[in-house]
Amino acid sequence: MSQVLMPKATAVWLVENTTLTFDQISTFTGLHPLEVQAIADGEVAGGMTGLDPTTNGQLTKEEIKRGEGDPSVRLRLSPRDIPEPIARSKGPRYTPVAKRQDRPDAIAWLLKVHPELLDAQVAKLVGSTKSTVQSVRDRTHWNMQNVRPRDPVTLGLCTLRDLNEALDASRRRAARDDAARKKGAAMAAVEEEPDSEAADQAIDPAEADQPDSEDIRRN
Repeated sequence: MSQVLMPKATAVWLVENTTLTFDQISTFTGLHPLEVQAIADGEVAGGMTGLDPTTNGQLTKEEIKRGEGDPSVRLRLSPRDIPEPIARSKGPRYTPVAKRQDRPDAIAWLLKVHPELLDAQVAKLVGSTKSTVQSVRDRTHWNMQNVRPRDPVTLGLCTLRDLNEALDASRRRAARDDAARKKGAAMAAVEEEPDSEAADQAIDPAEADQPDSEDIRRN
């Protein structure tokens, strides 16, 4: 059975642009209904760019309308007439010569729209270097006066899948860092908390020389 390409990004688009039910979107994309609901609530896939399934031939507009008109309808994946893309081997991204002049624009867009990305991630997405990313960031690039932010996916410098994977990695890194900070703060608070048992056993200097009440009664 054929699978939906980029199911999470497709679910984001369907949630934002259709009135399909969570169950319909879940069945079509293969995601759990609760995950689809979390996407609608903004708890999952925040900042992810949605993928229109009608533009890549996975779903027709007529099929979406049919599903919107009847909640019991299960969307049918359109048959694909084109071969599946061959996975690219790992290695440096090749950027066509004609598109290399667009890289500073793409870098500026990524730095502006997705500041959570590391310089290394931005460089990898557009096939550039960290030094070039830094020069665009601090506006020292030699052609900075002509740089204008443009979406690298639209420019063809990276795919939507690559961008969303980079954003997911950034969110996971941020979550780990936040958890580590909270754990460190909690441990510091525990270390600074006074020992209650020792505090109870401590003698107030003002009372150290006072006679015991029992001794007073005996006298």
